[in-house]
This record gives sequence, structure tokens and C-alpha cells, in this order.
Amino acid sequence: MAEPMRTRGRPAASPVAAREETPLYELIELLFFAYRDFVGEADRLLESYGFGRAHHRVLHFVNRHPGLTIAALLDILRITKQSLNRVLKELVAKNFIEARAGATDRRHRQLYATETGERLAHDIARLQTRRFATALEEVGPGARETATRFLQAMIDAPERERVMSLIASGRERTK
Repeated sequence: MAEPMRTRGRPAASPVAAREETPLYELIELLFFAYRDFVGEADRLLESYGFGRAHHRVLHFVNRHPGLTIAALLDILRITKQSLNRVLKELVAKNFIEARAGATDRRHRQLYATETGERLAHDIARLQTRRFATALEEVGPGARETATRFLQAMIDAPERERVMSLIASGRERTK
């Protein structure tokens, strides 16, 4: 096995450590701008309902996972109970989501998108799907698989399996 390169008596930094020392400004900025444009059309649609991005995130996951508990939603979104309550109260009051007593434990409220909520969630998903489809087509063959692997790698390693399981359970619902 070759000995690691030395710099002034110390082993040279690994390629990963070296990458971390120099900020990847181009990728950081591309991610900022891509996210801005990815959510832009959805923001405009949500605005017409008096909603914002927090409403979208809640509606998205409740629609994809009917019966989701408030505790599970808090875990997914990693937001405070206070933040969720404000947004959830509006979505319930405007008939986009309904909260029902849990089937096995009536103390645990389960969340469901109403027909109106499902329609809005689907409208937003279609807008965002068009943006993905255009970008993937522009990148070319294999882009979806590469993008999927990249986005998975951006998720904290201990969380990946749980996130992929959540995504798979949503996928099963929409088949």
C-alpha cells in the first residue's frame, strides 16, 4: 500500500477534505437558482389561494401519505409544532385538509387531503413535473437516474433509507 503524500511533515488532505476547503460556489449558487425557479410557479399558484411554501410542503406530504399523523409530519418537515399548527389550521379552515381521530388511537389525529386539497397538490405537482421533464430532456439520456442518485447523496446518510422508504410508500399510492 502506498504511503499518503506528505505536506510539510503532515499527510496531504484527502481529495474529499480538499474539496471541502474550497467552497463550491458554482454548485451552491446553481442550487439556489434552481430551487428559486423550481418553486416559483408553485409560489404564484399558492399565492392565489393565500398560501405559501409551508402550506405546499404540508399539503404535498398529506396528499401523498393519507392518514399521516401530525407527529410523523413534524418528523418529515423538521419544523416546530407551532409552525405546523398555524399552517395546518389554515389548510383545515379553507377545506384543503381534514384531521380525523386516529383509527387505532383516537388521540392521534390523522391528516387527509380533501378533494380540493388533492386538486391543488396535483396542479402544483404537474407544474413541477413539467420543469423536471424539460430539464431532464435537455440533459439527455440517463439524466433522471443520475439526478436521482445525486439528490439521494445530498440527503444526510443516516436519513437516506427512511426518506427512500417514505418516497416508495407515496409511489405505491399513486400507481
